[in-house]
Amino acid sequence: MLQIRAGTKCIAFLIATGAILAGCQSATDGLAAYGDSAKTLEDDSAVAFYKNDELITTGKLQFQEKNYGKSYAIYKRAVDVFPEDPAAWLGFAASADMVARFDTSDRAYQQLSRMIGNTPVYYNNIGYSHLLRGDLRTARRYFLKAYELDPGNEVTARNLELMKNSVNYAQR
Repeated sequence: MLQIRAGTKCIAFLIATGAILAGCQSATDGLAAYGDSAKTLEDDSAVAFYKNDELITTGKLQFQEKNYGKSYAIYKRAVDVFPEDPAAWLGFAASADMVARFDTSDRAYQQLSRMIGNTPVYYNNIGYSHLLRGDLRTARRYFLKAYELDPGNEVTARNLELMKNSVNYAQR
């Protein structure tokens, strides 16, 4: 008789615990085990893993080595993975310029204008893009904007000098 009462108490305890847990479950439906969103448990196996700046570092290296096609492909992936990173967009735009994909670089510069629009880096890069296209007036205008914002910038000074030389000497 004692065993039946102990078994009944045990069953009653389990039912009560189950009811309490069922009540708690509805309060935490959107949470994972450690209190973060349950969305963190979703399968994201299709997403490639990249160390913090692996794509951007690799893209810069390829660009410096004058492998513009490779840097273009790497930076294209970087803007897909990090769409809010200005460094990814700058590299993508510069790489697109170097492979004469000016339609793509224009879209990248449009995106960059919202991110870093009124900066010497932005004006200098878009100016160089127009210099590569042979649009010297627009290039000069952008270089001068960059120079006004940062007169000590050596890159802008070199680009203005490069532009001055391209005006003084005819292409052959």
